[in-house]
Amino acid sequence: MNTEMDFWTESTEGAMEDWNLLVSEAAFIAERKGRFLRVRLLLPHWVLSSSGCNGGLRRDLRALINHHSCEGKDHRERYEWMRQLGRDVYHRHVCAEADVDPETAAVLGTAANMRYASLKQAGDEETRVTAIVTAGVQSNAAAAGDPARWTESEGCWKPVQAVGGTINIIVMINRPVAEATLAQAAMVMTEAKSAALRQLAVGSQYSADLATGTGTDQFCVAAAEDGRARLYSASTHVRLGEWIGTSVREATIEALRWQNGLEPSLTRCVFHALGRYGLKEERFWPFAAEFLSDSDLQLLRLNDKSVFYEPGAAAAAFAMAEVLDRIRYATLPPTCAEEALRDQGACMAAAIAAQPERWVQFRAMLPEPDPMQPARFAAAAICLGWAHKWKTS
Repeated sequence: MNTEMDFWTESTEGAMEDWNLLVSEAAFIAERKGRFLRVRLLLPHWVLSSSGCNGGLRRDLRALINHHSCEGKDHRERYEWMRQLGRDVYHRHVCAEADVDPETAAVLGTAANMRYASLKQAGDEETRVTAIVTAGVQSNAAAAGDPARWTESEGCWKPVQAVGGTINIIVMINRPVAEATLAQAAMVMTEAKSAALRQLAVGSQYSADLATGTGTDQFCVAAAEDGRARLYSASTHVRLGEWIGTSVREATIEALRWQNGLEPSLTRCVFHALGRYGLKEERFWPFAAEFLSDSDLQLLRLNDKSVFYEPGAAAAAFAMAEVLDRIRYATLPPTCAEEALRDQGACMAAAIAAQPERWVQFRAMLPEPDPMQPARFAAAAICLGWAHKWKTS
């Protein structure tokens, strides 16, 4: 009769063939091939996951799979094929491609490229946390409480609006933890993901709020059962919680840099700062045509990046977004909105013009701000600074 350990130590000869090794640990091996990222569990693990099949809390899993399941936008044929197969059949299809047993595998899916997966580790000589993250947020970033885009009724999912973009996180803990601690680890992992999005100022696609995740995020948290004493807390007040937080936050930021080009220094763009309040590049140019002469407009088109990424202008744009946030959240009284927005608009114009001494003049020249429709006012501030950049009076 085979023992439990025989189950975990049976031959894996040939399992690494054609797979690119990401990390090899005593308890697991993470590897990648094509559209698939596979974590093979070499020891028993308690696993908590959101996998549609074999999800929840399990102790009998041998593999964790993340895979590129579709393109990010409007991949309707792929979605229809997956829908027709059904969840269970599709799960078996993915497991066959990844060369794992479908009965002992948890599967995550995403539109993100597996080559952009980020792996970060944190810990000490006894305890180590490994976070493996794929992430995309350009079309599906959301804040908790935003209007939903799907509805479920009698086992059938109906899209209210097609969405794409996912943050998938696999967290490996190299030692035993209590079952409740595994749930706590998932909570801290989620907080770390949201902290990464806040750090990059990623806006929701469905509201004016900063995003806390996407509508399709998935996760696996696994802790090795290696015979050592259990850990009973993953709180952010203890080192295990700290290591989960740092590894997940760093891996999420790096994955978004590769998948979406969210290099922190490039997020200083005025459109990144105010996009969630309607100031997007495609909307800016009609406003610019209203505020600028033809010659100034043409010159701006030729030099747009130097203006849209101007550090002082970006600082004012982020400050303007924060003012709008504070008005919405009732931190500031609505009666001060126009004055506060005008102050930041003057800062933006003065920065673009490189004439801080004309701040008072620019403040007086700005149109009346409308807190309900701030995009036009922000565009006016940009154009005011540009129109006066090379004028001395």
